[in-house]
Amino acid sequence: MKTRKGFKAYPLTVAQKFHEYYANVSPGKEILNVGTSLTIEFELDLDELRKAVYKAYERCESMRARLVYDKKEKEWYQYIVEKEEREIEYVDFTGKTMDEAEAVMTEWTRIPFDEEDAPMNRVVIIKTPDGFEGMFIAGDHRFLDAQSLIGFMKDVIELYCSANFEGIPYPSDMCSYTEQVEKDLAYEAGSKAQARDREYFRKLIEESEPIYNGIEGPGKLEEARNLTGNPNLRAASTGSDSFAAAIDIFHLEEEPTRRLMDFCNQQHISLQCLLIMGIRTYLQKINQCDDVSMQVAYARRATLKEKKSGGTRIHCFPFRTIIPEDKTFLDGIFEIRDKQNAVFRYVNYNPAEYLNYRNQFYHPPRGMGYETVSLTYQPATLREKGLTDLGGIRYKTKRYCNGYYSDGLYLTVMHRAEDNGLDFSFEHQVKAYSREQLEYFYYYICKIMFKGTETPNLKIGDIMKLV
Repeated sequence: MKTRKGFKAYPLTVAQKFHEYYANVSPGKEILNVGTSLTIEFELDLDELRKAVYKAYERCESMRARLVYDKKEKEWYQYIVEKEEREIEYVDFTGKTMDEAEAVMTEWTRIPFDEEDAPMNRVVIIKTPDGFEGMFIAGDHRFLDAQSLIGFMKDVIELYCSANFEGIPYPSDMCSYTEQVEKDLAYEAGSKAQARDREYFRKLIEESEPIYNGIEGPGKLEEARNLTGNPNLRAASTGSDSFAAAIDIFHLEEEPTRRLMDFCNQQHISLQCLLIMGIRTYLQKINQCDDVSMQVAYARRATLKEKKSGGTRIHCFPFRTIIPEDKTFLDGIFEIRDKQNAVFRYVNYNPAEYLNYRNQFYHPPRGMGYETVSLTYQPATLREKGLTDLGGIRYKTKRYCNGYYSDGLYLTVMHRAEDNGLDFSFEHQVKAYSREQLEYFYYYICKIMFKGTETPNLKIGDIMKLV
């Protein structure tokens, strides 16, 4: 085992190397950054909040991670330091506008982290112009995903509240990050589970070639066919020639969100299944094609140890469904549910190996692919047991764009901290999609989901006509 400064050093996992892959072709390393703020409508004791942040660092190994580069192997390694002793800044935005404050936090999100032997995240205690107080966190995506970010923020709040309010219990322990890294590395070292997963996905790939469906119809596919002179081509450009990116967010209110969640609970399906059904039905309608593929992110946090270990554990895989129009909306959802349940068993597999094998098998032209959109649904929320005891205190969260994105379109659906409604957050290359195009896409995804949940036994073809 390698060591660095007396600490064990581990290779990066497949989930971490995925981020390395696109960072190496990006114009700037800030493409790896994730930036978020969490603020509370409450006057906080700043010294106590600092103590809570330091304590949360102490409890979460992945937030104390460092990188070191092995020049001989040309590989990055990671290790965990014992303690975080760096200063936690305080910035008061009082007197500025909210737009000005958010512009500053966007700039913070666009500062790349010094990679070798340096912290891979930054926490700033903030007071926003509307009087809310809390923190801003920027982190390197190789050590932070949506669930671990929520877990860290929640831990800070619970630690603060436990120390400062009567009757608020001390939060349960976090779990070991390095233990999960060791398990992932053991899997990747030629395990039987890896061989089983490889066989599953290769069979899936070999069944038949998927086809590209655009969010504005088959125009891009027709363009690719004309460009290559191949009228049977099934791939098209999924992005643009520029990595410059923006995030456009559309808000679904609390009451309609509750209606969707109630339907999911009644039918014993996840909201992710309903979101996939909404997206694929729109693509089916606009492209007049029953064969629809999209990228779906899997958090790989099935166990409590995985949920509370921090770090980044997301693997993304293409998810393909061929659902004819004469099936009912509910039948379509159940088909998605069953296929998702099958895929979940194999998602430790290396997504890069999946894509490389598919490219070798079907030989799509360079720079072309089959999936027009990637989807992440993040069910974890700050409004969970432990924070509900704090009464009607209002929370706000906000995502900030790092300025770059490696592909055309990534949709993240998350629950808002303040009311548990849904935020549809479209991260996109600005040259590939406009806000107006994405608003249209969002509108029809929602329209299909509501029409389908209200009349689940209606045929998909009839729903497409009605919306």
